[in-house]
Amino acid sequence: MSRARLARFIGQLERHLIASLLTGLGVMLLAAGLFAYVLPLGATAMAPSAAPGSPAPTVPSAPASAPPSAVSSPAASATPSANPAQAVATRVVIPALKIDLPVIDGATEKPGPNGQPFPYCNVAAYLSAFSQPGRPGTTYIYAHARAGMFLPLLTASQIDNGAGMLGYSVLVYTSDSQVYWYSIAQVKRHVALGPHQFDITKVAPGVQQLVLQTSETPYDTGPRLQILAKFELVQPATYATAHPTPHPQVCA
Repeated sequence: MSRARLARFIGQLERHLIASLLTGLGVMLLAAGLFAYVLPLGATAMAPSAAPGSPAPTVPSAPASAPPSAVSSPAASATPSANPAQAVATRVVIPALKIDLPVIDGATEKPGPNGQPFPYCNVAAYLSAFSQPGRPGTTYIYAHARAGMFLPLLTASQIDNGAGMLGYSVLVYTSDSQVYWYSIAQVKRHVALGPHQFDITKVAPGVQQLVLQTSETPYDTGPRLQILAKFELVQPATYATAHPTPHPQVCA
């Protein structure tokens, strides 16, 4: 990794840590009226509800003994999780956008009005057909573009095509109490449904990456927003921070 990229990443990390100490990583309340959804759609925007029992948002820092290069070099800092072969994503945090959501298995969603699975509110979900953090391939996490969920991603993408999000850190916690750090590398807007919808998930053998998705319109046939994030490092996390209590709700 170049010195310039390393300096940018460390600087961003410091800004995120300071911001989290000052404001916490609570869910950001955005103005009503901007609403879009992922997959089947059809309701109005609603304010987030609290998730009782969920731990306070925290952002781990690099181990005190780690050299500066460990902050941005997966080869230097990545440590194997306790059982990555069975672990699944449990929480997604984007400090710069104040996104902090429990993550559940998308296969648990109930059918919506059109008979297709409809994402819950107040949580994000992973597509089990893809990979999980700690394993080669793409981890695919999606949520509604509603206040308290992935709406900040949609809002940020509409400014200069999301250029301001490049380099933002994304943290994904897993059920074996690990936290995987990613950095946003691509913002892909107006992705149409069809044979090329998942082109962004293609990755070289042995490489792991993360894709976040939400929708750009309130229609189930509307375009999607996809965010590609590259793996940076993994660290141990406490059980409490890695296991927020999800409170999925059928969207109204």
